[in-house]
Amino acid sequence: MKDLTRNTKLWGISAGVALGVAVGGGLYTFIYAKGGSYLTNNPQACANCHIMQDHYDAWIKSSHRSVATCNDCHTPPGLIPKYLTKAENGFFHSLYFTTGNFPDPLRIKERNRAVTESACRKCHTPIVEAIEAHAGNGQTACLQCHGDVGHPLR
Repeated sequence: MKDLTRNTKLWGISAGVALGVAVGGGLYTFIYAKGGSYLTNNPQACANCHIMQDHYDAWIKSSHRSVATCNDCHTPPGLIPKYLTKAENGFFHSLYFTTGNFPDPLRIKERNRAVTESACRKCHTPIVEAIEAHAGNGQTACLQCHGDVGHPLR
């Protein structure tokens, strides 16, 4: 009976610690780190993290500012794919920001590159089709030549 009581107490303490960590992490994320802003379509949310400020400032000066937000180019269409991508990216952005372990300058992941490439093709279909018909070499990667067009850092 003593072992059952002891195990119950240990489980209770462990559950309390886990709950405290989860609540503390949630409060940190949604209050201090402005986590709720990432659920919006506001590009300023992307600049919550200081390393993104240059990208945000460059987007403000770009021609895409008048026609596209960050989500238009960096999340796939559809509610579920959009928020799954935001959740995945948000997790890794938080991890990298918290640990300070990120490449500088930032590098786009392959999955995110595919999302952005798809967005380019969606908005620029006529010209992409014309280029590929002329080049005759299959799919040309937009980002190969236009990697900084949405937020040029020069």
